[in-house]
Amino acid sequence: MAINPIKATRKARLGLYSIGHPHYWTQFEGLHDRLVGYGKFIEDRLSAWGEVHNFGMVDDETKAREAGEWFNTQNIDLLFCHASTYSMSTAVLPVAQICRRPVVVLNLQPAERMNYEKTTTGEWLAHCSTCCVPEISNAFARADIDFRVVSGLLGLEETPAISVANEATTGHPDAIFAWQEIDQWARAATIIRTLQHGRMGFLGHTYPGMLDMYTDFTMIQSQTGMHVEILEMCDLARLVPDVTDQQKQAKREQVEEMFVMSEDSPTDPLAQKPKPEQLDWAYTVACAQERLVREFDLDALTYYYRGAPGNEYEHLQEAFILGHSLLTAQGIPCSGEGDMKTGVAMKICDTLGVGGSYSEFVATDFVDQTILVGHDGPFHVAISDERPVLRGMGLYHGKWGTGVSVEAKVRQGPVTTLGVTQTRDGQLKMIANQGTSTAGEILRIGNTMTPVKFATNPSSLMNQWFASGPTHHFALSVGHNAGLFEKVASLLKWPFESISL
Repeated sequence: MAINPIKATRKARLGLYSIGHPHYWTQFEGLHDRLVGYGKFIEDRLSAWGEVHNFGMVDDETKAREAGEWFNTQNIDLLFCHASTYSMSTAVLPVAQICRRPVVVLNLQPAERMNYEKTTTGEWLAHCSTCCVPEISNAFARADIDFRVVSGLLGLEETPAISVANEATTGHPDAIFAWQEIDQWARAATIIRTLQHGRMGFLGHTYPGMLDMYTDFTMIQSQTGMHVEILEMCDLARLVPDVTDQQKQAKREQVEEMFVMSEDSPTDPLAQKPKPEQLDWAYTVACAQERLVREFDLDALTYYYRGAPGNEYEHLQEAFILGHSLLTAQGIPCSGEGDMKTGVAMKICDTLGVGGSYSEFVATDFVDQTILVGHDGPFHVAISDERPVLRGMGLYHGKWGTGVSVEAKVRQGPVTTLGVTQTRDGQLKMIANQGTSTAGEILRIGNTMTPVKFATNPSSLMNQWFASGPTHHFALSVGHNAGLFEKVASLLKWPFESISL
């Protein structure tokens, strides 16, 4: 079923400008407008991923300074410099020096080849985007400007009347590749803005003794921009009595459409058909959980509670998994055991539209050469291979109480794990590994579980992965996203590592 997000996704603010040489405009009629048209095409394509602020043509140092100041007023997240023809680097560098944002230089030729018999000097200048890029790269490198270059074809759908070459290159591999890279940079910039304006709820505390989970709240805000809102169990408990029968009925209908109710597990006596009282309590708490998120304006939530046996809050946390799975499906990723770093990883995946389900290594199948990954919830319903199952649990292993848990498997096909860990010097670091979710068997014990085959055998993968100092949790996303995640890490200025590429 389609489920509406609680909060709208923030779009990146993307700066775009084209560069050229002012002498050309009087020498070659129509060239200026032609190149500006190419810039407008890029603007339209970029608009699919962000809010584009196109300054237009920058062809001398005065305009470059004006552009830098203008981009600052637009509060942009990422600069795209369109090398439309030759430009002196003095007309380019000031933009990035004044607007201190990362730069992606677009070296996009309009045609796959020039018409050698008919090409004039003016026609050639419309295709010589490459000639200034080394000069710009040198200036950026010496000025300590953070930049990348994307080279390839422009990808127009039709040839402009002024051209004598075939510029309809939208389906050409070099256009497809270039735009995949550009789209990924634009999407990566969305993460920067999302995190900078985000609010991470921290409910309860971290699972005692899990040293890799412990997180410095100031470190999280300084390296992501996310505010950490510290929540108490009483913040949630006070909302429960106000849940109405109407609200609970709406939640029940939502759950019955999204999930399958299990029978007793054929193998595990702890995994049973959900009891009516367990479901009723889960619906009630889920309503309160959603209200908590709305009241505190949260963008993500991490949680855990361990208290005296049988107290009110223990009963409250027994119902957490279902409600937090629903919130995750509504764009508010929820990570268990107080693992805030994995909560950040889940938020990154969810914002990029690739899921991000709370996971860890479960076991290895050395026959199928797969690693089972999953957890005891929550689950990202949007990436399930079929409707997830709700099971009643006689107990939560390693935790306290009984309740309802989610059993599910991520759909078959390419997947990527994304872990956010912390180095010895306190730097957040991304670790991403690509693999394939298979049709292999999973356990019927009320946990999420997905068999993943990686590019290398499980033993080698684990040895290399563990040597990188990961946390034991990570977000499981759909698609091969390591290149996209690496761009996010680059913009965040975090180290990035991948074992399975």
